[in-house]
Amino acid sequence: MAKTEVILTHNIVGLGGESDQVKVAAGYARNYLFPQGLAIPLTGANKRRLEVLKQRRGEREAHDLNTMSELAKSISKLVCVITVKTGEDGKLFGTVTSGMIADQLKTQFEVTLDKKKIHLEHPIRTLGEHEIELHLHQDVNTTLKLRVESSTPLPAPPAGSEAKKDEQRTEKRGRRPESGGDKVEAGERKPRPYRTDRPTRSDGPERSEKGPKAQKGSAPQKSE
Repeated sequence: MAKTEVILTHNIVGLGGESDQVKVAAGYARNYLFPQGLAIPLTGANKRRLEVLKQRRGEREAHDLNTMSELAKSISKLVCVITVKTGEDGKLFGTVTSGMIADQLKTQFEVTLDKKKIHLEHPIRTLGEHEIELHLHQDVNTTLKLRVESSTPLPAPPAGSEAKKDEQRTEKRGRRPESGGDKVEAGERKPRPYRTDRPTRSDGPERSEKGPKAQKGSAPQKSE
C-alpha cells in the first residue's frame, strides 16, 4: 500500500496533533484527510505554515489542560449513582462498565466524558460506594465517587416479626435479675446456716471427788 507524508492541521486521536508530519496511506489522505481539512500535503510551501500550526497547537493544549483541570475539581465533588438489578442475595446481574458510568455522568450532571478516560482496575460487581479513577488529561487525573444501588425491592419481613421483637424488648425490661441463692417459697422458713464459729462443747465438767450422787428414790442412811 502506497504511503504519503502529510502535515496535520488538527489534532487527530491516535495519529497526532497540529504541525506533526506523519505517514499515512495515500488513499486515506486523498479521500479523508485532505477533503476534511485535517491535513495538507508535505511540500516546501506548506512547511512555512508549520510555525503557525505549532502556535495554534500550543494554545489548544493550554486550553485543554485548563478545561480538564476545572473539570477534575468539579467531578471530585460529585457522587454518581447507578441503579442496577440484583438478586435477592444482593448480587448484581452482570457488572458496571465504564460506558454506563459515562452515560450517567451525561444524564445526571451533563458532563460529556469519553469512556476511555474512565479507568476501572476491576469489574464492579457489588453494591455500595466505589472510587473510580479518571484520566482526563496527560497531566490531570481525578477520582469519581460512584454509588451502586439496587432497583430490586428487598423482601418484606414476615408478618408479626416487629410486634414479637417489641414484646421481647418489653419482657426483658420488666424482668428482674434473680438472686444467686435458692428461691424461698411464701410461708417457708429458710434454714439458718450452721455456724462453725461456736465453741465446741467439751466432754463436761469433771465429776466431783466427793463421791457419786445419791440415787433418786433411795432412803438416806442413818447416822450412828
